[in-house]
Amino acid sequence: MIYRSSLTLLVATACMWFAPTLVSFSFGQVDPAAEIRKDWEKLTAAFSAGKADEVVAKFLANGELIDEQGTIYQGQPAIKELLTAFFAKFPGSQMKNEIESIRFIGSIAIQEGRRVTTAKDGSISSVRYTAVLAKTEQGWRIASLRDFGEETAASPGELLKPLAWLIGDWINEGADAQVKITYRWSEDKNFILGEISVTKGDQVVMKSSQRIGWDPLLGTPRSWTFDSDGGFTEATWTQIEDAWMVRSSAVMPDGLTGSAILKISNGEKGRYVMTGTNRIIGNATEDDYQVTVVKLPPAAGK
Repeated sequence: MIYRSSLTLLVATACMWFAPTLVSFSFGQVDPAAEIRKDWEKLTAAFSAGKADEVVAKFLANGELIDEQGTIYQGQPAIKELLTAFFAKFPGSQMKNEIESIRFIGSIAIQEGRRVTTAKDGSISSVRYTAVLAKTEQGWRIASLRDFGEETAASPGELLKPLAWLIGDWINEGADAQVKITYRWSEDKNFILGEISVTKGDQVVMKSSQRIGWDPLLGTPRSWTFDSDGGFTEATWTQIEDAWMVRSSAVMPDGLTGSAILKISNGEKGRYVMTGTNRIIGNATEDDYQVTVVKLPPAAGK
């Protein structure tokens, strides 16, 4: 990580700034790592209790706090002002700390870990941090505390958000057969589930079930469709500007295979156009087609 390369400079700077307040200590009598962990527990408890003065007291008088955006709060008054504003905006917030490592360089300690803050409404903030600690007559004090935003991998559902406009009930326009399509999120929000019904007159002639998921290998959505007559289709979805190119391969109930390329315009305005090209079944080509699909208004009470 980029910040690690600056730790040597940070330690050197801390030694220069805070040398007058440092005291020597012996590792033989007191375990300094245990002492730091105990101090950090007190800091965590003070934060969770909303006691800005007690948290600030854990910093050197001219210590610094650097948030994940790189903003520097220099000195105890600036840090207290920041904490007081935070506690006023998010009363009852609770902090948990996970110390991952503590290293010693002379009378300086470098601590790295992860801090999780949970607000009263249940929202969670998680950061990684590096702290430079100085040993003083009052115990270990923070010379510099720097936070780093913790990147988390997006869930499959989050990666499917560009297709969220599909959710709802749809029906085709101007076709001999009526096609109704319903899309919804799966219970775990990681798949989009589709139910397709083809009706001629009063008779349902075909039903299909579709599942759209995220393919981490290809880095794109992939769908699987199973028809009531025994056929099935697999397809990959690629977004190109304001449309989706769906490359599909199918197996028919009689064992013949087929393929096609579908272009689906973005339907965020409640209407999309689907064009089928390069259609092949067995050794024969099929005509291109184009249909317009519109979104049905929500049913009463929904």
